[in-house]
Amino acid sequence: MAQIDLASAAPARPALAERSPLRHVDLPLLLSAGVLAAYGLLMIYSSTHRSLADFGLNPAYYLRRQAIFLVVAAIAMFLAVSVDYRYAKIYAPFIYRSAVGLLILVRTPLGHSALGAQRWFQVAGFQLSPSLFSRLALIVMLAAFLSSVRGEVTLPLVFRAIVLGAIPMLLVFIQPDIGTSIILAAILVGLLVVSGTKSRYLAILAIAAAIAIFGAFHLGVIKAYQIQRITTFFGKSANDAQTADYNRQQAEIAIGAGGLTGRGYLHGTQTNLDFVPEQHTDFIFTAVGEELGFVGALVLVLLFGVVLWRCLRTAMLSKDPFGTFLCVGVATMIAIQVFVNVGMNIGIMPITGIPLPFLSYGGSALIADFIGIGLVLNVHMRRFL
Repeated sequence: MAQIDLASAAPARPALAERSPLRHVDLPLLLSAGVLAAYGLLMIYSSTHRSLADFGLNPAYYLRRQAIFLVVAAIAMFLAVSVDYRYAKIYAPFIYRSAVGLLILVRTPLGHSALGAQRWFQVAGFQLSPSLFSRLALIVMLAAFLSSVRGEVTLPLVFRAIVLGAIPMLLVFIQPDIGTSIILAAILVGLLVVSGTKSRYLAILAIAAAIAIFGAFHLGVIKAYQIQRITTFFGKSANDAQTADYNRQQAEIAIGAGGLTGRGYLHGTQTNLDFVPEQHTDFIFTAVGEELGFVGALVLVLLFGVVLWRCLRTAMLSKDPFGTFLCVGVATMIAIQVFVNVGMNIGIMPITGIPLPFLSYGGSALIADFIGIGLVLNVHMRRFL
């Protein structure tokens, strides 16, 4: 485990200017994340109200739950903003160990199993997924470790960073949760690249990852339905309506039906008739495409672009390497989710179960994403302090 220099990690004594860090809040980032969450509320209601009403249930059931999640996420973001981010460097080992401990604990009888996966804790009627918070823990730990490196990033240091990333990655992979494993891998690679790791070391990492994936396929670690998703993407499935290819086909039909301006909010045929499976979670983008059309989808992508721009801008403005690595890690976490999720919705990526940040239904993902935004806001607010 990496040792953190507590003396160098501790924030300096507050100066007079530090009494009002709220003067430096990044409003474009905050507003963009808020608009994306509002987008999500609208699309979740649109994609669920009809089927709920048909079963005699409250049409706003998922909307209300997501609204509650959003309130909790906003509080979590406020807490992440309130405490100087440099304290996270001091407590990075504790945060990391806690996340790993929860990933182990969820595999015990305390964890909740559904649809062949055991990756949640059932808490007061809600599902808490530790794998989604492990993304943040890995960002903080790697940021603390890499920001403490003095001089060139050597192969032993790269190996230590890989071990830090591989532990939660393996625990998440065996749940099984390939989507979050991909996100963790992207965070590791992104932060290594920013740290100045030599390309030959990254090539070694890529070869090791390829060998691990090959082994996972042949050792039965990857479930049959997950293999089917990949083989379907490459056109090797013969059963269209009974395989994962059905999801992809319906998603493409829904988005294509939206045209330029869409069929109108709450008027999507594919959406109202539940042709797209899991539309309020992994396939929420199809509701945007069908009802708001290319224009609505473009606005959505532009909002994500603003979020990523502000994260990377704050990374460059940060007064210390730890803040830079934090912001790059959060930007990578969001970017890989958007790329893969939108890609699988339009048929250019295999279906991996990665939600769309801020929009897809689910409390753990929403809270974790807003904590990430809170960390970036924190760095931005204290860039002069």
